[in-house]
Amino acid sequence: MPSKDPSSRRVLTVSELTGLVRASLETDFPEVWLEGEISNLRAPGSGHLYCTLKDDAAQIRAVLFRSTAGRLRFGLEDGLHVIVRGRVSVYEPRGEYQIILEYVEPKGLGAFQLAFEQLRQRLAAEGLFDQERKRPLPAFPRTVGIVTSPAGAAVRDMISVLHRRCPLLDILIAPVQVQGEDSAEQIASAIRSLNEWGRVDVIIVGRGGGSLEDLWSFNDERVVRAIVASSIPVVSAVGHETDMTLADYAADLRAPTPSAAAEAVAPVLSEVVEHLGTLALRCRQAMGWRCGAERRRLDLALAQIANVRFRILEDMQRVDGAVVQMRQAVQDALKWGWDTVHSVRHELVGRSPEPFVRHGLAQVPQLRSRLDGAMRYALNRRKQEARSCLASLNALSPLGILDRGYGIVESLSTHQVIRDARQVAVGEAVLARLARGKLRCLVEEVMADLGLKAGSDPL
Repeated sequence: MPSKDPSSRRVLTVSELTGLVRASLETDFPEVWLEGEISNLRAPGSGHLYCTLKDDAAQIRAVLFRSTAGRLRFGLEDGLHVIVRGRVSVYEPRGEYQIILEYVEPKGLGAFQLAFEQLRQRLAAEGLFDQERKRPLPAFPRTVGIVTSPAGAAVRDMISVLHRRCPLLDILIAPVQVQGEDSAEQIASAIRSLNEWGRVDVIIVGRGGGSLEDLWSFNDERVVRAIVASSIPVVSAVGHETDMTLADYAADLRAPTPSAAAEAVAPVLSEVVEHLGTLALRCRQAMGWRCGAERRRLDLALAQIANVRFRILEDMQRVDGAVVQMRQAVQDALKWGWDTVHSVRHELVGRSPEPFVRHGLAQVPQLRSRLDGAMRYALNRRKQEARSCLASLNALSPLGILDRGYGIVESLSTHQVIRDARQVAVGEAVLARLARGKLRCLVEEVMADLGLKAGSDPL
């Protein structure tokens, strides 16, 4: 049985009870791991993320504050199955318990891999990886720009291959960090700087092999957009042949290794020289054959010059005759044209509308005078009809009756017109409406009917 002594009861406010529940939950559940599906994800302008974690039988509200959300390498979305770590607390304004998340990872798929897939799909939807925007590499570059770490083995391999294949090739190295917090921005900035310098024919962006985390700088959106925005063809050479980054998708050419990238951009100078020698020999042979053929054509043309001279004289005579015929044809055409113009002018003069216009202008004053008379007659007739109607209206108007000394008596209580003395009682107030003004009257006596008939004049 509860105690009946009021002094023994401890009465809590809602805020106090909620605070006690919150303290108890935060003490008993300082760190919990949960598995569930994200739903009702919201991302307001504050930068915090709100969602619901649920399974087949229950759900719990969850919040990811901005400082923690900024460290996520992938994007949360509804329907994503995750494993989270956090602490249980109570949101006191609504009295709802929730979990404050401190760590989130996708179940069955690493955070790096999920972030890679999400970013790849988003950038692919923008068309950044389309094959149509890929450009061919220059066949004979003079300067190659290399964006990589100056301390790695990859840069030494590329320089060795480039010098071996083409010793005359200029090499410009843009030293950057290829992993770490600031590496992505350094790589993107180096690509932009080589474009601004304007003397590089092709750019190699790469590094040696490593884990997915080590290669993550080449999956950064800033690096991808810098490669796409480059006006210079870019070759991606990141890691080994099995490694695939978003820089490989965006580059104009993907090389399986840094050494393969150097082989792709630099021609073998000895082979080029040998090929040029072969082309020079073929060119001399072709020129000798062409000169012999042209010499034979010239001899044949000189033999035909005499016949050509007589043909030219005959053509000149035909031209002179054609000129005489053309002059005569032009004169005949001009004469026919002038005759046609004179004939048309004579016909136009005969059909001129000027006489009709003059006749019409002469009738205008007469018609205007007739129109004015008809309008004045119609206006006078309408005025007479209006006066007649006004007279009839004045004769029938109740106001005209009031002007002759009559009045309209109304009941103050019902506002009905009183036609019979029996409608009012002694002491009742009535309203008498006159031609000008109203009178409020008090009935002192109701008199007997004098026998007047409706429509008769009581005076």
